[in-house]
Amino acid sequence: MKELPTYQALVDSFAKLPGIGVKSAERMAYAVLEMDENDAQEFAEAIKNAKEKVHRCPRCGIYTENELCEICSDPERDHKTCIVVSYNKDALAFERLGSYHGVYHVLGGVLAPSKGVGADDLTFDALLKRIPAEGIQEIIVATSPTIEGETTSLFLSKLLEGSNVNVTRLAYGLPMGASLDFADSLTLTKALEGRKKI
Repeated sequence: MKELPTYQALVDSFAKLPGIGVKSAERMAYAVLEMDENDAQEFAEAIKNAKEKVHRCPRCGIYTENELCEICSDPERDHKTCIVVSYNKDALAFERLGSYHGVYHVLGGVLAPSKGVGADDLTFDALLKRIPAEGIQEIIVATSPTIEGETTSLFLSKLLEGSNVNVTRLAYGLPMGASLDFADSLTLTKALEGRKKI
């Protein structure tokens, strides 16, 4: 029996999500087909609303529904310290700690020349403009400890060489090859406390 084209299109759409293989995509597609009409409509509406209302903060790159994200618009935040992360989810990992009160900058990825991702594809320029505008004194580089993360970290440290900004890197309490969003709170706290100058 041939697969229905509409069903196959749904499977293909779910398979575009990170970490979702064909089998998982098929299960998700069947789950959608088996939803009642109201649940399916709610699901579709949630995706539509997220795409329409959620955008990157023009200052730091964190997802928000407001003009500026709640971190950038919070007057209690210390703008002298900025953690630079690759992805939104990495900033959320630090926010869950509840002990960091500085700001963030989301690069939007890591340098990966083999995948066609160069410096122009990331938000280095926006970060360089923020430093004097906000009076940032310390940049904490918090890219994941992977080859691409290390490359990005070194590139950023070279970019800021000779500036008046103190550039530090998270301590290696994090296992090599791991993603920040999978780290537990204690590991992240120790890594943050043990950061060192690059």
